[in-house]
Amino acid sequence: MSADFAFLSDNRFMRQDAGRGAAPRPYGLAGIAWDGCVTNRPGARFGPRAIRQSSQMLCDGVHPFFNTSPEGLLADFGDLALPNTSLEAMRAAMPPLVAPLIASHHMCWLGGDHSITLPLLRAYKSHYGQPLAVLHFDAHCDTWEDHFGEPSGHGTWVYEAIQQGLVIKEGFMQFGIRSAGLQQARDYVREQGGLIFDARGLRGLESPAQLSGVLQAVRERMAALGQPPVYLSLDIDCLDPAFAPGTGTPEPGGMSTNQVFSLLEELADLNFVGMDCVEVAPAYDHAELTSYAAAQFVWTYLCGRIAAGRN
Repeated sequence: MSADFAFLSDNRFMRQDAGRGAAPRPYGLAGIAWDGCVTNRPGARFGPRAIRQSSQMLCDGVHPFFNTSPEGLLADFGDLALPNTSLEAMRAAMPPLVAPLIASHHMCWLGGDHSITLPLLRAYKSHYGQPLAVLHFDAHCDTWEDHFGEPSGHGTWVYEAIQQGLVIKEGFMQFGIRSAGLQQARDYVREQGGLIFDARGLRGLESPAQLSGVLQAVRERMAALGQPPVYLSLDIDCLDPAFAPGTGTPEPGGMSTNQVFSLLEELADLNFVGMDCVEVAPAYDHAELTSYAAAQFVWTYLCGRIAAGRN
């Protein structure tokens, strides 16, 4: 099976091809069409296709805040060819596929459910030779020690990443957390030394000025840690279902698109090394609201990297 195989789709993000021309493209994008670990509604395997389709509306792709575009700088490698029935097999198959991409491009990964982030963090730690700081946008803390009796799933990856030393505990920061859960799970990141900006604490804070306290806390923490490499993991269910109904486990009371845009734009100069956008499940979407938000979050991240002059 070709590595260029795209799951049920051959469209590319912002119509960018695989970039095999003479001019190198420093940024890359690939889909991980896996949803074998969802705990509620399946369908996130179709997320990469939906996000790519929605990205076609970005036209020339010039960002109104960063005033730049990934046009000609981004290579879309399609979806990774992975097993689709076994978590262990999927995670075992990922390293030889993702390692060359991480080595040659600043990558954006389209999920898929959130269980894909753990093997990606393993690959990034191997590449950089050190654990990463993480900005984690989500409705759920994902710090459970088991997946409803199974050892691993899309709600355990944060716990596993910390336990396996893949991330800097003090550099792990969560945004939008609000789901039901035992307090020991909800407080786990904070107890390990990280920061949690839960959805209740973020209510009413949308503009950069309103979010200044949050932005300052993030910057101070990164400075104290020596500006480590940072990974962004953005679960679309961080958004309130009013903004993102198309996800497997929606949670009322979430973030707005304005909040997420403000945070992505204002923190664009951090030392990001990669990102994923996960849990888009288009079967439950309305008017493509969720996939449009996801596509624009990925685009905003890319434009922020370009504007910051980093790849």
